[in-house]
Amino acid sequence: MKRLLVAAAFVGAMGASALSVQAGAIELPAEIAKRGSIKVALVPNYPPMEFRDPATNTLSGFDIDLGEAIGRKLGIKIEWQETSFDQFMPSISTGRVDAILSGFTDYASRHETATFIDYLRTGPHFFVQQSRAAEFKDMAAFCGKKVGASRRTMFPAMINAWSEKSCGSTPVVFVGTDGSADARTQLKQGRIDAAVQGNETLPYIMDLEPGAYTPVGTPIAPQFIGIAIPVKEKALQQAMLEAVDALIADGSYKTLLAKWKLTDNALEKATINAGQ
Repeated sequence: MKRLLVAAAFVGAMGASALSVQAGAIELPAEIAKRGSIKVALVPNYPPMEFRDPATNTLSGFDIDLGEAIGRKLGIKIEWQETSFDQFMPSISTGRVDAILSGFTDYASRHETATFIDYLRTGPHFFVQQSRAAEFKDMAAFCGKKVGASRRTMFPAMINAWSEKSCGSTPVVFVGTDGSADARTQLKQGRIDAAVQGNETLPYIMDLEPGAYTPVGTPIAPQFIGIAIPVKEKALQQAMLEAVDALIADGSYKTLLAKWKLTDNALEKATINAGQ
């Protein structure tokens, strides 16, 4: 085992699946230590979390910066491996990769296969065309309206749950889309009245298209984004947890959040399997 000294600021119980975290020596799995790298899966199509810079075609984004910072804390190289979203969980279960760091939401339904080191809070957020903002002064205005979101996410179920709770006899009319970009296209075309996507993405999108969109209200469900690691890889989970907490403690995490306009999504400490 490779022993590394990493300062850890987090001590305490995080529920049944919590890991004990103490300052001191941590161990990476022997195979990873010998290889000198951690194989990390990603899909670089989710700015500002991960994407290819249009000018240079290089990997960019908050997750890329965070992953490289984790690698430096652990004294090991991050070996990024592009894949498809559908292959995330199979790649973990078959050992093709050691971890997933790609704006991946921590859901309880995924805990049988992966343990999540949560490093960011998020939540589905309504937004509209800025030209129609006066029509949507509060979230109640979405009742009875056409709302679009990616059908590949949990957002459809969350929108329906919010609608059932908030709209009574005039529910939201949900429209499934082929991803968040398609939802924004349909919004601009007037085919839907509003769209929903993770609130971590909205500041970036609004910078890309100034004056196009306006967020309304607050996220409709609390969620967490985490680093997914195979359930059996306890040593790697511990290493990742302590590395993230060390980055929080030394201010690096705060700097990266500010760089990518994610300060509102900050966690005070990394958590384990906090997703529902």
